[in-house]
Amino acid sequence: MLDRKLIRKEPEKVKKGIAAKGVDFDVDGLLELDGRMRDLIQETERLKQRRNSVSKEISALKKKGEDAASLMNEMKENSGRIKQIDAVLKDMEDRICELELGIPNIPHDSVPFGTCDKDNPEVRRWGEIPEMPEMPLPHDEIGEKLGILDMSVGALISGRGFVVLRGDGARLSRALVSLMLDIHRRQGYEELAVPYLVNRDSMTGTGQLPKMAEDMYHCEKDDLFLVPTAEVPVTNIYRDRLLDGASLPIKATAFSPCFRREAGSYGQETRGMIRVHQFDKVEMVRWTLPETSYEDLEILLGDACEVLEALELPYRVIELCSGDLSFAAAKCYDIETWAPGSDRWLEVSSCSNFEDFQARRARIRFKRDKGSKPEFVHTLNGSGLALPRIIVTILELNQTPTGKVRIPKALVPYMGGQEYIEA
Repeated sequence: MLDRKLIRKEPEKVKKGIAAKGVDFDVDGLLELDGRMRDLIQETERLKQRRNSVSKEISALKKKGEDAASLMNEMKENSGRIKQIDAVLKDMEDRICELELGIPNIPHDSVPFGTCDKDNPEVRRWGEIPEMPEMPLPHDEIGEKLGILDMSVGALISGRGFVVLRGDGARLSRALVSLMLDIHRRQGYEELAVPYLVNRDSMTGTGQLPKMAEDMYHCEKDDLFLVPTAEVPVTNIYRDRLLDGASLPIKATAFSPCFRREAGSYGQETRGMIRVHQFDKVEMVRWTLPETSYEDLEILLGDACEVLEALELPYRVIELCSGDLSFAAAKCYDIETWAPGSDRWLEVSSCSNFEDFQARRARIRFKRDKGSKPEFVHTLNGSGLALPRIIVTILELNQTPTGKVRIPKALVPYMGGQEYIEA
């Protein structure tokens, strides 16, 4: 969430940032409620001070044997008013906190203004798109011919938007996870194995709740959520923790399946594996010093790109404009690979800096030294990478005239020396 002091001190900046994300939020209404609450706090503090002084006066009068009835009546009235105000303050604080959870993070000053993905500038490209057949096949046709992708069985088992990978398709998926984790370990990330069910506090801490509740799979009985990304459990390993500033940046990586209802995307991109409700992903998370977080974002981006370069997949980096940023991000890069059979660029990673937005919600702080005050860390995360669309681009970019698919060299050792997938 945003710093309440920032909202009070620079309301116009906050309004501009919220508007740049295309979000409608009543900042003035929040500030009015906050002002009334602060007035009540001042009143109750005055009453408490008066109560303390009256208590001393009553004690002095009683020692002298004098009448203290009027002061005792005043103290009783003060105590009643303080109790009344405290109840109102609790309700007001709860309401303000509820409103604050609905405020998106504001874009960093370097983020270009825009309203949709068409306004996202391209930052750079890497690699050459190989020469393809005149009519390259889409991944779902390739997968079905090779017997490695079964959409019909996925639909039979679970419904539309679920897939089954078979044989070399499943092996390819496992090989990709192992390669990615090994690369990130070499980059200095601690590998974690995390729960795939998380509680409400964890989802709120990283910003999925309450904003995106309808996209989450929720078990009401236990009030647990299937993870939409490993970002949620990994980021929350330091929730309510005070970190040593000398240890920053801290870096962690984890594999997890990801579960998303995609409630707002019904009917979109339903072909094959491009948009599914369950998919595998390797995630990177960094906890950093505030003053270095944007340097860390560039490093994080490079760490994700290294995986694509190892896989020999041409890609481009896109900087998201203000209107295309996620709820929690202050700045974000998307990495896209080219899928010739689908004739489009596919997003395979998002690398984001949340600044202290998630840390405030999850109460993740650090101290620069023993005598310094606690500060909020900056959190960053990036996909390294999301598997379905990586599999899509591997199949489509490496298809051969004979129908076989070449396995990228970096994956061959993970596939037991196998160089091609064939029927």
